[in-house]
Amino acid sequence: MLQAPADWKSVEFISDLHLHPAEGATFQAWQRYLQTTQADAVFMLGDLFEVWVGDDAASNPTSFEAECVTAIARAAQQRPVFFMHGNRDFLLGPRFAQLAQAQFLHDPTVLCFGGSRYLLSHGDALCLSDIEYQQFRAGVRSTDWQQQFLAKPLMERSLIAREIRAHSETRKQATANQLAAHDLDTSAVNAWLTTAQASTLIHGHTHQPATHDIGEGRVRVVLSDWDLAAQPPRAQVLQLTLGLEARKPLLTRVTLPCSPI
Repeated sequence: MLQAPADWKSVEFISDLHLHPAEGATFQAWQRYLQTTQADAVFMLGDLFEVWVGDDAASNPTSFEAECVTAIARAAQQRPVFFMHGNRDFLLGPRFAQLAQAQFLHDPTVLCFGGSRYLLSHGDALCLSDIEYQQFRAGVRSTDWQQQFLAKPLMERSLIAREIRAHSETRKQATANQLAAHDLDTSAVNAWLTTAQASTLIHGHTHQPATHDIGEGRVRVVLSDWDLAAQPPRAQVLQLTLGLEARKPLLTRVTLPCSPI
């Protein structure tokens, strides 16, 4: 559980930016966001990177990974930056956290803010209908698999990651008409919320931004992915703000400017 300090008035959530060198516009928009946000804390709920093959990928100071780490570290000097692993960047490790000055969160994590409890998750663990993915997830999240993978040379790891991404994209296209089948399981969501004693789940992963009423005063808030090369471009932040008169914090979606500054 994370208890927000009493002086926090606003926090923000982003996820699924899938940063990689070929998408410079998305990286630049994210960098501008980190430099200009007025939030008291920023929560990155997974898949910040398109792929992360090990913390040593940032060891080269001129690499894209090192540039991203530097951007987070600069932001963390102004406000806390929290990070949760996603299905693309689950190999982010302690060296990354140290260099980026980011604080890792378990998935899920309860955030207590403004007298309310919010359950935070990347969301992929609750896509129970996607059996193939859940089997894959269990394998790559195991200590043995990660130790064996990280023991490989960096170049070999990058090639393996490229193959996994290609397979993932093929599956995504093949199931484009079955997105609902791979959405979060409502029963599992309710079970998590009951355990957390929370009424709101905030998550990413599905790239289907919406607010779902799941009954009994509970809601599931889905974060947007970011893609500045899309038409129209996407760059959205979810703000949780203490209102002067509201009885509980307000959730607001804010679309960021998508043109270069």
